[in-house]
This record gives sequence, structure tokens and C-alpha cells, in this order.
Amino acid sequence: MAATGENESLEDLTADNLTQHVINICTRNAPDDRTKELVSGLIQHLHDYVREVRLRTGEWETGWQYLTEVGQFCTPERQEMILLSDVLGVSALVDAINSAQAQSVSATESSVLGPFHNEAHVLENGESIGSEGVIGEPMLIHGTVKATDGTAIEGVTVDVWETNGNGFYDMQDPSRDGPDCRGVFRTDSEGRFYLIGVKSVDYNIPDDGPIGVMLRHLGRNQTRPAHVHFQIKHPAYIDLTTALYSRDSKNVATDPVFGVKKSLIKDFQWSEELPAVAKGYNLESSLQRMNVQNRKGLWVLEHDFVLLRK
Repeated sequence: MAATGENESLEDLTADNLTQHVINICTRNAPDDRTKELVSGLIQHLHDYVREVRLRTGEWETGWQYLTEVGQFCTPERQEMILLSDVLGVSALVDAINSAQAQSVSATESSVLGPFHNEAHVLENGESIGSEGVIGEPMLIHGTVKATDGTAIEGVTVDVWETNGNGFYDMQDPSRDGPDCRGVFRTDSEGRFYLIGVKSVDYNIPDDGPIGVMLRHLGRNQTRPAHVHFQIKHPAYIDLTTALYSRDSKNVATDPVFGVKKSLIKDFQWSEELPAVAKGYNLESSLQRMNVQNRKGLWVLEHDFVLLRK
């Protein structure tokens, strides 16, 4: 068998024929049609962009140096590349294209995953996702998970995570050791889940790396609106990754990662009926653990999630 390139004629490459030549070389041994489609499209669009803006050599050097910095900032706890995808709207677009929920008028809409999802402890309904000494005001997070026909779904895994009251996720906060402000719950026979978290706050996305440099250079908002993340799973239903956003946040319309959708904007409501609420949801021990059992009230975030059957 002849080696690759043997007996091939050398093509005189120009700005006009280079793109197709590169596509041919890169895809002729592709393992399948989908790989060929992905690689061909990527090369075509990249080359078209270079031609359209007439990319200069210095600008190209700045680009690859920037991407190098983004990669160097990535660690298991710091996914700067995901953050780049988020702030350029790529994550939101991939979600919008692939979301089965977007095709339904009744299912809960999806939202971006974000770079801070991590493993969490499995907890019982009514427990707190905040460790001892958690910062912020307590908030009852509760709701149901149902099918599109209104049937309650038992045994749904509800993975919840949010920042501490200081605006940091546990993996960002040097004062936190291990999972904090995150937990995994299961719905009961009525499709209910309930837990104690903290009242979400607006927070700046990590801005000490290359993504922060870019946002400042472009004069963009760096503050995400207050929100709580959810990843909801059941074997018979399509997985849902979403978040609920505070209506009171001034950053709802300028979310730097484009995750907010109107149906996901919620009122974080204040309730002064703490004793009744605590008793109804078996929250006494969780509130005592957070040293807030003598408060007059607490915040409440309620939402009923609707899943699509597979």
C-alpha cells in the first residue's frame, strides 16, 4: 500500500482553493459521516471568518495566545473554556438547538449548565444544603416534579446547587471544604421535594482570568442574576438541566451567559409564617443547624417542574 501522500501531485494552494484542499485532507480518512460533517463545517466557517474580516497576522497571533491562556486557566475546579463558551452564547445556542423541552409548550424550559456543577451528597427532603456557618439568609426551596399530563413522578433525582450568600460556589470559596450549598434529593410519592438553601444573590462570574479580560475590554456586564440550579433526572423521562432566576435582580436582562428565560424568572418570596412552614416541611433540625431557628420568617422559592416522557 502506498504511504499517505505518495504519488499525489502537489497542488498550488491559494486563498481561493486552500479551504477545500484542507477539508479534503482532513476528512478523507474520517471514521464516519458525522465526524466528516463536523470537521468540514468547522474548517469552512473558520476560513470564511478569516476571509470575511481579512484577519491580520497580529490579530491571529493575539487570538491563539488568548486561547492558550484560556486553556492554561483550566483546572478540575476552574473550567475557563466552558466559561468562554458561556459568555459567547455557544452554550446557550447548543442548549436551544438540542433541548427537547423547547419543542413543548408544557414542559419546563432548560437553561445552561454552567461551569460549577459538581458531585454532591444525597440528602433527605427537609435537610439543608448549606454546611454549618453558611452565609446568607435561609430559603425554603420546594416544589413538585410532574409529567406533562399532571401526574406526580416519584423517585425523581433533583440535584440542586447554588452559591453561598457571599456569591461564591463551594469550589471557589477557600473557607469551604467539600460540597456546600449543593445536594441531591428524591421526590416523594406526591412528586414533592423540599430543602433549605440560602437566598440566592447576584454574583460576578470569575473575572481574574482571560474571560474577565475579554468582558472588560468589550464593556460587558459580568454579573449573573441570582439563581438556583437544578438537574432533574428519572429513567422514564428526558433529563432536564435548568435554573430559576430572581425577578428582583437588575441583571436578569443582561445575564453574561444568556441563561435567563422568561418562564424561569421567579419571585423569591418572604414568609413570616416560619413555625408553620418549618413544621409542614420537617425543617426544624435544618434551621437549627443553620442557627436561624429563632427568626421570624424565611425566604421561599417554589416551582413545579414538568418533565417530558422519553
